[in-house]
Amino acid sequence: MRDILPELDRWREENRPIALATVIQTWGSSPRRAGAKMAITPDGGIAGSVSGGCVEGAVFEEGIEALKKTRPKLLHFGVADETAWEVGLACGGSIDVFVKPFDPEHFKALRSVLIEERSAVNLTVVRGPNNLLGKEMLVRDDGLVTGMFTDAFTATALNIANGVLTQGESCRVMLDEDVEVFAEVILPPPILIAVGGVHITISLMALAKTLGYRTVVIDPRAAFGNEERFPNVDRLIPLWPDEAFRQIPLTRSTAVAMLTHDPKLDDPALKIALSSSAFYVGALGSKSTQAKRHRRLADDGVPEEQMKRLRGPIGLEIGARTPEEIAISIMAEVVAAHNLIDHSKKAD
Repeated sequence: MRDILPELDRWREENRPIALATVIQTWGSSPRRAGAKMAITPDGGIAGSVSGGCVEGAVFEEGIEALKKTRPKLLHFGVADETAWEVGLACGGSIDVFVKPFDPEHFKALRSVLIEERSAVNLTVVRGPNNLLGKEMLVRDDGLVTGMFTDAFTATALNIANGVLTQGESCRVMLDEDVEVFAEVILPPPILIAVGGVHITISLMALAKTLGYRTVVIDPRAAFGNEERFPNVDRLIPLWPDEAFRQIPLTRSTAVAMLTHDPKLDDPALKIALSSSAFYVGALGSKSTQAKRHRRLADDGVPEEQMKRLRGPIGLEIGARTPEEIAISIMAEVVAAHNLIDHSKKAD
């Protein structure tokens, strides 16, 4: 929802009726993951997408119908259905989309999670009796709960939310044989930390910002870690890595790139990053540089299991030569690592 937040805010201020469509499951080559959203207004307003263009027209019509009848609806589009060809989903995938009238009160709680960049799980009843269909419950990582189901289901829903929050992956779950919920995990935006304010870092931070990453540059050297070189990063920390990492947590939403070529900076940072839950740790340097780095870290007591996590030489092999091309190769590898985490169970 973060990508359509500006439109939702504007449409709410204008008091426009809104329907919200959410992808709750995908199979095959469907281009959008579970949790992708599209907001719809009767006057033709569309924000976001649920399929990259394949079924948007049909979902728009169903969204308008949901607003007219004030009734949510679960939609399925797939190659096995004749409808799939009518809406253009002929690319070999299928998706389930849940459409419901927008709930302004529940949105306030969701919005606060997004703005505060907290973790949470939003549960929506996508199959069940009319009195429950479309009801939502938001469970934040700090324990705050907004919205409740019936007494018979609330405790079970809370347990599901806590489990999903731990696993970090959205899913569909049955509360009983008749009631199904979509448990959507909401995580803070990913963060890319660059150790070393070198030329590559300038291009890398620009790419990361474009892709929605929070950006952090760590460099104690005044000539490299200064605001003139990095006026648009979210955070510039002019400290040595061991001090800097005390100010910023390394979580499963964090990627770290070592770009200085200087062991005095890279090695202390690597020891911290490789022992953290960061989803990506990479280091610049040739294969011979990596071998020397490996020996230094081993001599310094870094376990082999941790060193296996290190991506080095950093970046995908695309024949990159210029700083800009190297930045693209690094960012591509970071995105691949992040998507691998997100889609670890998509094969089923």
